[in-house]
Amino acid sequence: MEKLEGIISDIIFRNEDNAYTVANLTNQDDEIVVVGCMPTVEIGETIEVVGKWTSHKLYGSQFQVESFKPLMPTSLEGIHMYLASGVISGIGEKTAKRIIDVFGLRTLDVIQNEPYELTKISGIGKKTVDRIVKSYEEDKELRNIILQLSPYGVTPNLCMKIYRKYKEQSLSIISENPYRLAEEVKGIGFKIADNIASNIGIAKNSPDRIQQGILFLLNGFVHYGHTCIPRENLLRDSVSLLEVNRDLVEQCLIELVFNKKVHIERIEGIEFVYLMKYFEAENSVCSKLIKLSQYKFKDKKKLSSLTKPIQKKDDKNNEFSSLIQSIQQEENISLADKQKEAINACSENGVVIITGGPGTGKTTTINTIIKVFEKQRKKVLLTAPTGRAAKRMSETSNRESKTIHRLLEIGRTTEDDMYFFRNSEQPLDADVVIVDEVSMVDISLMAHLLDAIKLGTRLILVGDSDQLPSVSAGNVLSDLINSEVIKVVRLTEIFRQAQESMIVVNAHRINNGLPLELNSKDKDFFFINKSNEKEIADEIIGLVDKRLPNFYKVDKMKDIQILTPMRKGELGVNNLNSVLQNFLNPKEKYKAEEKFATRTFRVGDKVMQIKNNYAREWTNEDETNSGEGVYNGDIGYIHHIDKEDKLIYVIYDSEKIVEYPFSDLDELEHSFCTTIHKSQGSEFPVIVIPISWAPPMLLTRNLLYTAVTRAKKLVVMVGNVKYLEYMIKNKRTNDRYSNLNYKLGKFKKEGLIE
Repeated sequence: MEKLEGIISDIIFRNEDNAYTVANLTNQDDEIVVVGCMPTVEIGETIEVVGKWTSHKLYGSQFQVESFKPLMPTSLEGIHMYLASGVISGIGEKTAKRIIDVFGLRTLDVIQNEPYELTKISGIGKKTVDRIVKSYEEDKELRNIILQLSPYGVTPNLCMKIYRKYKEQSLSIISENPYRLAEEVKGIGFKIADNIASNIGIAKNSPDRIQQGILFLLNGFVHYGHTCIPRENLLRDSVSLLEVNRDLVEQCLIELVFNKKVHIERIEGIEFVYLMKYFEAENSVCSKLIKLSQYKFKDKKKLSSLTKPIQKKDDKNNEFSSLIQSIQQEENISLADKQKEAINACSENGVVIITGGPGTGKTTTINTIIKVFEKQRKKVLLTAPTGRAAKRMSETSNRESKTIHRLLEIGRTTEDDMYFFRNSEQPLDADVVIVDEVSMVDISLMAHLLDAIKLGTRLILVGDSDQLPSVSAGNVLSDLINSEVIKVVRLTEIFRQAQESMIVVNAHRINNGLPLELNSKDKDFFFINKSNEKEIADEIIGLVDKRLPNFYKVDKMKDIQILTPMRKGELGVNNLNSVLQNFLNPKEKYKAEEKFATRTFRVGDKVMQIKNNYAREWTNEDETNSGEGVYNGDIGYIHHIDKEDKLIYVIYDSEKIVEYPFSDLDELEHSFCTTIHKSQGSEFPVIVIPISWAPPMLLTRNLLYTAVTRAKKLVVMVGNVKYLEYMIKNKRTNDRYSNLNYKLGKFKKEGLIE
């Protein structure tokens, strides 16, 4: 083996998944291409490499690195390159030059041993020095962690998360019990922890390993929307994953029950296994809904005859009827019978579900309900699960609407743990709570919301039961409707104005399994036939980049949204986003960008937050307003990239600015194109949908219906009509394991509720 020393002058390529790196190493003699697993090296760093010379048939002579170690640079050039690389937060190219001009070859010694000497330099204050010291120490410790863990498939970004969690104890904790990583560090799954454990000699039949494997599978089921799973399914999958005998799995499952990490419940002869939080959430939702729905209101008024003439001024029914009639006159509207039934139900019941498709008057019904209760001097709160849905509710009602998280006043104890200030001890101050887009609300969020609603508060849940269920665990809206315990009013009449929109007409035709009306002149629903995936992709690019913006005068970035069923393939999210970025926000000389894994983030890019982060802080541009929380599905635009401090700034809702350290860019992905699932709760002026082959589970009626109902002004489908016809006929749904429906129905079956 041969040893070489030099400065990394350029990184030609790096695979973020396995840290395979191709770099230029400059020494006194020459510039050498070095290749190998080098997860921590940065431009400007001085390193020693151990390896051998090889010859590549295309790239010529290369040095194959077997191992390497960082060295402190000893030349002014090396020190400058190291600091200017941005590896230390607070020092960029200009600051590096100023420091070196003052301290010369002593620079690194000063940073390590006398850091506050740096305050002698103009522009560097105590706050900046503190950041430099912290970053320098983290850099050293982090490098050690990365060198130890990279052979086990742990990426540098995940190493950063481990270091943030455990600091200088990281390596000792990992060597003692690597399975803690799977439970305590986001992004470290069971498989990575298991790989580390195997390499450090932990046996396959270790109880820690088996318990973490069971929890890993349960969390996987949650990822697919289940709140629980039959015990037999779990045992079968655990034996297959862990390659141990069933008796050991059963013993470890019972241990998890004793430790209150999971719960087992027998329902109609089947044992279901829950993660404890989902068991508690399901029971809590059931209990609170029963109590709210059975509450006896003293001010209960019936709307038994909305259309009959008023006979007595002191008759309460006629008072209420008169109130409705006056609102219709004020707003110049005429309510359909089903809308009146919904309003009546809200006056009589503690909990009401109002459901219906597009054009059936849900918005008008909500607004009338708000006015009815306000005229009775009731305090009404409006909420929705996402920022976009809450904003739309505010616009249509001309009243404040908040996300459920904001309504409940979210807080946190640590970076990962959140809680709500509003709960049973500090309930919401409201007489009526109206929740829109309830199909998106998962079991955990519903439990938190109900916990904060005091008895005597009317709860009105509004949603479209034909849309996709929540992304997270549970099937809340469908379970509530199917239980027949909660009062449900279905709005079925499509209003004349809505009938003029082919978006509305075709949405209902999809639900009824009927062929669509396509390409009617001067309408808002079009289908462009293309025979293969490349033609479809090319057509979509042309539509979004030029034709739709020019013809309809819409903004190609803000007004047009491409929705696709899948993530992979030529027409999947990953590929379309990569292609569309080149057309909609191409690389330019003065446009900053940062590469992360397989993505390049660029100023101006349209991006989406892909996981809830309750701790992520935001502020507006003049810092007069601030808060915490960015949520799964929020769409924004990259506003600024700060290379020196390693930060990307994203602006959401035209005002909320959020900063992301480069190490947290796994929370973002491009959103020129998104999956249909991710579009839930959002509306866009123009929707473009590729229609092509995909697995049958992704070519379903409710997926197509959800996509179409995201559009406000125009739907354009591009693809093969036979797959469109297949989607309309395919009523397949991915059934979720959930027992909320059963538990609610049990109260009624046993005569415990009316």
